[in-house]
Amino acid sequence: MTRVALIDDHESVRLGLEAACARAQNDVVFSGSNVTGYVDWRAFTASAPADVVVLDLTLGDGTTVTENVRRLVLDGSSVIIHSVADRPAAVREALAAGAAGVVSKASPIDDVIAAISTVANGEPLNNVEWASAVEGDRAFADAQLSARERDVLRLYAAGLPLKVVADRLGVAYSTAKENITRVRVKYVEVGRPAPTKVDLLRRAMEDGILAEPSDRESAGSDGA
Repeated sequence: MTRVALIDDHESVRLGLEAACARAQNDVVFSGSNVTGYVDWRAFTASAPADVVVLDLTLGDGTTVTENVRRLVLDGSSVIIHSVADRPAAVREALAAGAAGVVSKASPIDDVIAAISTVANGEPLNNVEWASAVEGDRAFADAQLSARERDVLRLYAAGLPLKVVADRLGVAYSTAKENITRVRVKYVEVGRPAPTKVDLLRRAMEDGILAEPSDRESAGSDGA
């Protein structure tokens, strides 16, 4: 059962999500209007972090989307932004801060529940709202990867072990590993860290290096 926290300063939105989560047999462990309330609840109850936090893009307490997302991600939860569809700049900010994806508040409730399940399973959330937030924004998307780095990232993010990537490209394992290290460094430098393989997959899709999740091949041990 997925443990879900709902953070939105509109009670009616939270109540609707709570009911939908209950029908989907997700466990809503917290429902409140701000991130501080959630963090205080965690400290008071000594509860584990929620698996997924569904977070309103803009809360009424003066906090920024960057500080809210980073606070939740550092606390150990995956974050889905539940947003109106007309603020792509703020959505990009949330994605850059580490949010796993975005779902429009205009979406059917079943889409929100499906997104929770996708993110809880450690899979990237690639939908229309996510795509529109990054499309055409090269300042967000461009990490200035070399052609070789893009090739290594494309195969590695698709799920191949790093040794297989090296064999496919006809390079030494150490060369492929060095390329992935440089890719990670470059993404950090543009404010889009990718410490895990799932993060690298997300960055590859953001940059058009790997267009669809269905492009992935069976994942294996990366040896890195």
